Amino acid sequence: NLDAETSEKMVKLLFDLNRESGTTLILVTHDMELASKTQRIIRIKGGHLISDEKTAASV
Repeated sequence: NLDAETSEKMVKLLFDLNRESGTTLILVTHDMELASKTQRIIRIKGGHLISDEKTAASV
């Protein structure tokens, strides 16, 4: 785990690189605050898709 400041910097760097390069970024996380900053949240449980939602960040 990273400290809070370094974690925020890493997330910003990842999102900036994603935006600038126009590529797909796939994050795997249990942190719903971080997930809410993405354009889409796909939830998987027991190997099965249980939801696929666009977020407010996608608008």
